[in-house]
Amino acid sequence: MGGSEVAEGVWMDLQRGCPAMLFAREPKTMLLELRAENYAVIDHTVAVFGPGLNLLTGETGAGKSILIDALVLMLGGKASSDVVRFGAEKAVLGCVFEATPGAEEILEQNGIDAEGDEILLRREIGANGKGRVFVNNQPATVAVLRALAPELALVHAQSETLVAFDAAQQRILLDRFGDVSSEKCAEAFSKWRELRARIEELRGAEQDRLRLMDLWSFQLKEIESASIADAEEDARLQAEKRLLANAERLFAGATAAQELLYEAEVSVESLLGGALKHVEDLARFEDKFMETAQQLAAAKASVEDATSMLRAFAGEVTASPERLEQVEDRLAALERLRRKYGKTLAEVIAFGTDAAAKLADLENREARLTDLEKELGAAAKSYEEAARKLSEERAAAAKKLAKMAEKQINELAMNARFAVDVTQDEREEARTAWGWDRVECRIATNPGEPMKPLTEIASGGEMSRVMLALKVSVEEGVAGAAAKRRKTALPRTLVFDEIDIGIGGRAAEAVGQKLKTLARAQQVICITHLPQIAAFADQHFLIEKVQRGGRTHTGVRQMEPRERVEEIARMLSGANLTETSRKHAEQMLAASR
Repeated sequence: MGGSEVAEGVWMDLQRGCPAMLFAREPKTMLLELRAENYAVIDHTVAVFGPGLNLLTGETGAGKSILIDALVLMLGGKASSDVVRFGAEKAVLGCVFEATPGAEEILEQNGIDAEGDEILLRREIGANGKGRVFVNNQPATVAVLRALAPELALVHAQSETLVAFDAAQQRILLDRFGDVSSEKCAEAFSKWRELRARIEELRGAEQDRLRLMDLWSFQLKEIESASIADAEEDARLQAEKRLLANAERLFAGATAAQELLYEAEVSVESLLGGALKHVEDLARFEDKFMETAQQLAAAKASVEDATSMLRAFAGEVTASPERLEQVEDRLAALERLRRKYGKTLAEVIAFGTDAAAKLADLENREARLTDLEKELGAAAKSYEEAARKLSEERAAAAKKLAKMAEKQINELAMNARFAVDVTQDEREEARTAWGWDRVECRIATNPGEPMKPLTEIASGGEMSRVMLALKVSVEEGVAGAAAKRRKTALPRTLVFDEIDIGIGGRAAEAVGQKLKTLARAQQVICITHLPQIAAFADQHFLIEKVQRGGRTHTGVRQMEPRERVEEIARMLSGANLTETSRKHAEQMLAASR
């Protein structure tokens, strides 16, 4: 079965809400499938991606960037009814990603069930401007797609950069490169923040303090005055209430059963006794009746035991309207406490304990503040030590990363200076679980220009190349320290569009090599116009535009090895293929392996 046939089956399962087929195959990459129906000039197309480097090529105007734009929409990009194919009611986009623990946590937070090892996204965009989103065949929102995006893919496109490369992303990238862990800093921050909140509560306005004391005193008094025996008191009272409310019925039932079993003129006990006597007589002559006699004797003993239990129960059952009223009043009082302080008596008791502790803190405010301030000082010192250590580790890693990235960038037909700045903001309001550092990548793309933040680069092609060089530098740095390698929260699918604008020759080959290097650790999807880059593909897709029935149709398909030769030859020589261009294409493919 070919890739398109597998994809077709997957999509049908997706549409039916039956992902069994998807889960039958082992996921090996992040983005497994992307599909578009009635989207722009696409009537129906599907791409099944694989691990490593996935390259998309095609003639100018074939619609290569349309697929990238579709992926942007699947990850929460802004939609417009303009994308709906003319004459269609709606455009339908779908994709399948391999799940990650982080993505599953986001699904859980949004009340969406996980579905095996994969995440199914579907987005419908109506010609009337309305749209719908589904995640794992369950209704969702665009906000959920945006929340999932950082876990699934990072798109660097000319039209839009999804998951903007902000300060947080730059810090995460640097920490990955330097194997920097903020775990100890996060623990210290959590303790410091908790203590500070406690102190602020104690230092609240006098009016608020008195109000809280009155409230907690009232709550504590109400709970303590109830004298709750234990967490099971209400359960015992409910059982007693059932007995008291049905005392007459229970007494009548017990005495009637006792009468039938033992005390009636023709009772069960007397009948069993008579039968036992006859069977014992039979057993003297026929051994097979011995067991029957034993069974009857056991039954007679059971009847006697049951009669004793019924007699005792009947003696204990007492109809007491006064006691019933007491039990009902007590249950009502406990119910009022549960409505106010917890679903169970255990929660009510715990609430009272907490109120007592808070009240003690306020009543001993000055002494408690002194103790807490000492603890806060120690916690602040621990945090500062952890944050400074993080800053030192990041500063050292930043110098190495800047040097490596600048070399990589300038191998991609650029003449740039690159730096990674780590600045500390030691103000209390700047403290976070990952330290007080702000990480910012800065670049000057031309000689004589001042260094500017990376996010201010005007050219999308330059941005894509810089991101490629930066990602390759990080992965090479991580590979060089494999013994200390840590898991990363960075997405494993990277998408590059228009990465080869303004380059050619050896620079283009360098881009291809860097993409190949990056694809060893992460799935990479890239649109390219250059044969030097296309030759490095692990999976090579052709975007085609055809005229059929008076309409334009764009499709995508994965090429076989022989087709790849033809496509790269076309990219080398244009529409008029020659034997020379074919041989050159074969040589490029052979050299890229």
